[in-house]
Amino acid sequence: MKRVALIATVIAALALGMSPSADDKAIFIELPKGALASKVSSSGVVVGGLREGGGFHWMPTSGTVYIGGITASAVSRDGRTISGEAYDRQQNQQAAIWQRGTEWKLLGSVVPNPTPCDTLISTAIGTNGDGSVQVGLAWNGCNFARAFRWEEKTGMVDLGSTVAGRSSRADAVSGDGKVVVGWQEHAVGFRQAAKWIDGKQSLITRAGGGIVGQAYAANADGSLIVGQGCRPEEDAIDQSAWVWTASGGVVCLEVPIRRPALEGAFIGKAIATSDDGRVIGGGHSFGLESESVIWIDRTPFYLKSYLKDHGVPNPFDGWINTGTITGMSRDGRTVVGYGAGPRDFTGFVVVLPPLGDAK
Repeated sequence: MKRVALIATVIAALALGMSPSADDKAIFIELPKGALASKVSSSGVVVGGLREGGGFHWMPTSGTVYIGGITASAVSRDGRTISGEAYDRQQNQQAAIWQRGTEWKLLGSVVPNPTPCDTLISTAIGTNGDGSVQVGLAWNGCNFARAFRWEEKTGMVDLGSTVAGRSSRADAVSGDGKVVVGWQEHAVGFRQAAKWIDGKQSLITRAGGGIVGQAYAANADGSLIVGQGCRPEEDAIDQSAWVWTASGGVVCLEVPIRRPALEGAFIGKAIATSDDGRVIGGGHSFGLESESVIWIDRTPFYLKSYLKDHGVPNPFDGWINTGTITGMSRDGRTVVGYGAGPRDFTGFVVVLPPLGDAK
């Protein structure tokens, strides 16, 4: 009970913008079995999907609260609007939002009366700071998959594809709702990083035009974007993720230790970022084999090692792997994700110690 009280106090302090003393240690919280964390709000509300189905939200003071639907993928900064999927009356899966005290609100697709792909019509993957903008993927039959942006006054808008016959997807939106990020499928099928501003797509490339893999997250104003696969043309030789800034373009984020090619095509994935970009989270993955990675001021650490070095004696004790960081608070202090736990896939919450001054 003392530990729960401590965790609740720390998360409450972070939500209020307070800074615990510099000698504070990291805190590691293992979520209940089968609760897979997707994102966390600035107020410390964790959301995700349950292995047995349905979405949830979690706080140390409330535990896991089932909210129905299919899954919860994102949450607004204040924790009151949750994005994900829910079933319609025909048992098709639609993008949806849940707000406290309400049922899931279905968002439809980018065309009237869409044809499902199997049972898929749309899915909401990301939301902006106040929950008014939703982004994700919409279908109209299995040959049509498009990135979308939704808000109440426009409904769901198709962001299109700049490659004939190929798909696009939106994975996140900036906190102000103006910059959508995700991927555009290349003519050969590669998922290339893309961003949309005012509905117009542009591709994210390295200096000289080299392509990078899909984008996963953006900061408050879209001036910083992160994603996976910085040098995809080098395949298994290069395993770095990437960060793009409006002022500096693409910078590759190295992984802590490159895995030998004979072990598989491991790839670095940057999936979450703080607003200032000092903290970036993701994973070093090959299929289900994955270890969570955290980049602090661009220096990579496996999360398990970082926690051991910052006061957590046995983080992920008994876990098969530490999985992937999937989300973090805007200040970068609270990090969530999931991996292969001792008995099942399991979520986690980490509260980081203060970083100190930037180098």
